[in-house]
Amino acid sequence: MVVLEGKEGILARVGQDLGHGPWVRITQERINQFAEATGDHQWIHVDVERAKTGPYGKTIAHGLLTLSMLGVLSRDVFTFKGFKMGINYGYEKIRFPATVPVDSNLRLAAKVLSCEEVGGGNIQTVMELTVEVEGSAKPACVAQMIFRHVP
Repeated sequence: MVVLEGKEGILARVGQDLGHGPWVRITQERINQFAEATGDHQWIHVDVERAKTGPYGKTIAHGLLTLSMLGVLSRDVFTFKGFKMGINYGYEKIRFPATVPVDSNLRLAAKVLSCEEVGGGNIQTVMELTVEVEGSAKPACVAQMIFRHVP
């Protein structure tokens, strides 16, 4: 895991890849739990029998489930230290180039894109987070995530 310590530690890593995290399996149970939490019960995600005859031959994870996993997937790749607090400030850009079939393995690759001071001495860091699908040439998700840190 890469520790990004304070503004100087983040600046030293701008433009650098931070590596990959471990693989995490996306099960039907996880997909169903996400459907319950969000109310999104579209058949392509939750109807195992119907999905067998669909375009992917099995159920697929919601794109927003993949996006919501950035936190858990990133915890073994990088962490911020040396700040009173930090928040997820939002996203610049999010794309879902490939689907996540049920029982796929996902992992995160991270890269620091920028770091700058913003109002009140706070620090803003933009990271490119790429969710890879084991065995797939295309990633499941590429997101530019914005973090705000209070020194």
